[in-house]
Amino acid sequence: MAEYFKVMPYKQDLPPPGGYPKLSFTQNLPKRGITGVTLMAAGLGVMVVGFSFVIKGNRKRRELGKEKMNARLSILPVLLAEQDRGILRRLKENFEAEKIIMKDVEGWEPGKNIYYTDKWVRPRPEQLIKL
Repeated sequence: MAEYFKVMPYKQDLPPPGGYPKLSFTQNLPKRGITGVTLMAAGLGVMVVGFSFVIKGNRKRRELGKEKMNARLSILPVLLAEQDRGILRRLKENFEAEKIIMKDVEGWEPGKNIYYTDKWVRPRPEQLIKL
């Protein structure tokens, strides 16, 4: 096989005299899309508008939270009074049931305070169970 290459004439591929002509590939390209500066400015504008909406939303949410807290604080006495009425109703029902159940026991005082104080003590949950 080495003999074949020795017989074959060898010719180097060279550029033409004076070189190849210059290709003008950058002169005919059209401008495509927006520039980087415009893109960055648009992104910055979108972020500013978005953050302004977030700030307005946070202010509105905070204002609604204050309003909600004021509403809860204003209705709290009514809810506590309703809860106290329910507790007193259950205690009265339990007192009546205790009178009936313990009528035969000597020395039993129905409804006697189990605490050694004259102040109002909130009853334990087991005292509020309907008998």
